[in-house]
Amino acid sequence: MELKRYFALIRRWAWLGILGIVLGAVSGYFFSIRQTPLYEASTRFVIMEPAQSTDYYAYQDNQQLVQTYTQLMTTEKVLQAASAQLGYQIDARQVSAQQENTTQFVTLTVLDADPQRAADIANTMVTTLIAQNDDLQSVRYASSEQNLQNQINQVQTQITALQAQINDISTTTVQQQITQVQGQIVPLQKQAADLQAEITKLKNAAQTKTNLAQLADDQAQQDQIKSLITLYTQVYSNLVVLGQQPANNNGNNGANNNYSNPRLNQLQTTLNLYQQIYLNLLGSVSSVQVAAAQNMPNVVQVESASVPISPVSPRPLRNTALAGGVGLLLAVGIAFLVEYLDDTLKNSEDIERVLKLPVIGYIAQIRYESGQSESLYVSHQPRSPVTEAFRSLRTNLEFAGVDHPIRRLLVTSAGPNEGKSTIAVNLAATIAQGGKQVIIIDADLRRPSVHRFLKVSNQIGLSDLFRGSGSVHSVAQRVNDQENISVITSGSLPPNPSELLASARMQQILQEAEQEADIVVLDSPPLLVADVQIMASKVDGVVFVIYPGHTHADAALATLEQLNRAGARILGVILNRIPRERADYYGGYRHYSPYYSGYHYYSYSKDDGRRTHHATSPREGAFRALFSFGRNGNHTDHKKVQNGARDGIPAEKKD
Repeated sequence: MELKRYFALIRRWAWLGILGIVLGAVSGYFFSIRQTPLYEASTRFVIMEPAQSTDYYAYQDNQQLVQTYTQLMTTEKVLQAASAQLGYQIDARQVSAQQENTTQFVTLTVLDADPQRAADIANTMVTTLIAQNDDLQSVRYASSEQNLQNQINQVQTQITALQAQINDISTTTVQQQITQVQGQIVPLQKQAADLQAEITKLKNAAQTKTNLAQLADDQAQQDQIKSLITLYTQVYSNLVVLGQQPANNNGNNGANNNYSNPRLNQLQTTLNLYQQIYLNLLGSVSSVQVAAAQNMPNVVQVESASVPISPVSPRPLRNTALAGGVGLLLAVGIAFLVEYLDDTLKNSEDIERVLKLPVIGYIAQIRYESGQSESLYVSHQPRSPVTEAFRSLRTNLEFAGVDHPIRRLLVTSAGPNEGKSTIAVNLAATIAQGGKQVIIIDADLRRPSVHRFLKVSNQIGLSDLFRGSGSVHSVAQRVNDQENISVITSGSLPPNPSELLASARMQQILQEAEQEADIVVLDSPPLLVADVQIMASKVDGVVFVIYPGHTHADAALATLEQLNRAGARILGVILNRIPRERADYYGGYRHYSPYYSGYHYYSYSKDDGRRTHHATSPREGAFRALFSFGRNGNHTDHKKVQNGARDGIPAEKKD
């Protein structure tokens, strides 16, 4: 049953789903065609690490290095350099770089409205990254190389000075040399101490590839600095010894020459030491440059970006399909929200689940011909499915009155405009067609409508009987072209209908009506007023009319509670105005009526002679024949009607 209800919901809201798909697809299509086409160009490059290792830490370092270059590709520095080279600005939102799984390959993707520009930007971005790779990686070695270069310049200055001193030896120049050497030894000693502290820190840190490389570089620099300190110490010692030589030897030229020769030898030795320091510094610079080259990752473009042919955005077909799907989802959400908030009773399952009452009648929507007002439908259309449904209702009421005969029948509803007056008059006419005398009493003394259906006058009616003027027989009016049926209209509307209906006179009126007819059908107001509770206690049975899809469950439960409080005998529920053409919403007339199936016959309209197609079921036809035979013995006529219908010839013609 749940699946049937779900399918019924799908059939009911199929129009909304189709509308959502159409609106979403149209919106997506027009949005797509109004967008600027974008072309996508992609290129691939690889980050190759020169120092390869197979341990886990080396693998982690490689992955981090690739991710670093991936992020570096979209930095402002690279974008500005590529923009300057191309001559137009590159937006960071155009460029995206993505590492391919866990490899060292990186894919660079560029979006642009011009396909040629997209390819140019992709290739230029990689070229710019390769060009800046040396500058980006040489930062860690730049300070060391600069310090070594400064020392080389100082040694060159000192070598030049020593060469000049050899030609012109003096005590002053020796002291200057000592001061300069001291100024070079102190920074070297401080630099050696800093390197020792950094080496100790790296030894205690995690042994990653980066830390090990840095540790090796620091140890190499420390060894070079210690060698320089040793050489500078020897130079300092030589200069101190040279400065302690006597400045003159009593003006003795021979002695002066003896003094000059040792001093000249000392200066020559110092010059040789400076030249050795110079060579060591040149070797250190070369070592730093080699280390930088060995530890610098290499960026290589493996695939150049080609000019794309077709745009990647927008894609009208894909966007249209996606928008249609979104529209369908929104429509489904709206439909389920409406169904969740809708507490109206829609079918017999809802009636039995909420009210715990049987459904004894299924009446489809009555359609009147154009220009025709409300009238007695079962008389004008005796062979329509609606008339057959009223006959089925009559049968169910007769079964309900087997143990407790129904002489007074009250027709009511939970609210206005649910068709209780239509049910009352057509049910009364159907009972009268079965051979019983029927009186219809319009007990709705607030908004009467029975006289409009039966086309009778409302000048004299029920309200006149309360004043004691006349009897039921004198007030009751015969209905045109209808046998066995009469009506007591409401008459003039009184100011106190509840008091009148609760009076003893109303009980007398009902008793008089029972003497005049076999069954009395009362049309009452809806249970919004107290009149129905009063009348429910005076009748033998009450039928509850519900308009599927409009009668709310709360209102129906409140009506049922009031009827039970009044001690009414509720015979069942009549589902009225079932929309036959909207089977997707209510499950259709077939769903409501268990007797409605594909038995077809034809009849002619009395107005214009047009042949009208109707439908009923063999079971319902059997009930018609059975009860007609019991009332007037006209079994042969019904048999002819069914035979004529099977032959495809109108029944009136065969009769």
